[in-house]
Amino acid sequence: MNFAVPRFLKQIHWPLVILTVLFAVLGIFEIYSASFREGGSYASKQLCWLFVGLLVFFATMWLGYRSFLDLGYLFYGLTIGMLVWVLFFGESVSGAQRWIFLGPFALQPSEFAKVATLLTLANFLAARSPVEKQKRTFLMASVLVGLPTLLVLKQPDLGSALVFLPLFLAMMFLWGIRFRYLILLFLMGLSSLPLLWHILKPYQQKRILVFFNPQIDPIGASYTAIQSKIAVGSGGLFGKGWLGGTQTQLDFVPEHHTDFIFSVVAEEFGFLGAFFLVILFLLLISYIFQIMQQTTDFRARLLAVGIASAIAFQVFVNIGMTIGLAPITGIPLPFISYGGSSLIANFFILGLLASVYKERSIF
Repeated sequence: MNFAVPRFLKQIHWPLVILTVLFAVLGIFEIYSASFREGGSYASKQLCWLFVGLLVFFATMWLGYRSFLDLGYLFYGLTIGMLVWVLFFGESVSGAQRWIFLGPFALQPSEFAKVATLLTLANFLAARSPVEKQKRTFLMASVLVGLPTLLVLKQPDLGSALVFLPLFLAMMFLWGIRFRYLILLFLMGLSSLPLLWHILKPYQQKRILVFFNPQIDPIGASYTAIQSKIAVGSGGLFGKGWLGGTQTQLDFVPEHHTDFIFSVVAEEFGFLGAFFLVILFLLLISYIFQIMQQTTDFRARLLAVGIASAIAFQVFVNIGMTIGLAPITGIPLPFISYGGSSLIANFFILGLLASVYKERSIF
């Protein structure tokens, strides 16, 4: 007897859903492994955020990406307001003023500012033709991205601030910006490096110096980078098994349940496990581009390429800083690192993509 599959189930991009949940579940297991000696509360909290994230994902898909794009400017204004609020009234943790505490919950506005900027920039660029007034569009788009970037950098949160750059470049490229403007942006970035260096906090400057020479302060600023590489290398080919990592279990690697969660994965599951995780992230990026190619809505295409670039950049930098190929900037590994704001924001943007797939106009 044949049963007809309900139409709404056919509209769901199930590989995207399964892969996303797989990432989040793996993250919970690794967060537990990294923190079970402290009671495992981080893992239980992350599990709660996973259920909230799934609700956000399916609600976003059901409401449709167009409704969120239409509210993009309002969302942008709200997140800018939250970023300003954080600077004056936010809670400071480990020297960074990034959170708004709502009772037992800690909200990190910078995570949602990335989403709001994606929505706003997609709206803004789609409403303008790339064949005329490119200079004005480029300048106005730069302001839209530059404002949240500077506010996040002021917290200070260099890692989150850097994420705005690749999504801006990718969306401008797809829109059709002339290369001379990208070259101009590159030259402006180079010329502003001395100013940016003086804006950075001393510990951020030291992290960059450590990247070029990890031995300059082996028991200070270089400690995390060195211990992370030891943890990754000690995993060997097959790893030490779940809950079996020594570098991470004995707290040699700081922040191993957040920014350095990849070192836990590499130590416990070895090179093969870490490589498999990277392949899964590449598969996720390929799904995003497949969805982008299946729609003729230019706003959706801009949104998709911005999401792909932001996720790819975060994965590259997080893994890179774990193995010494990038300076330590505090960027979490999407879906894997502990953090409710990051997890929900990531589920939200993938919910937008699932909605694009559901409402695609090419079959």
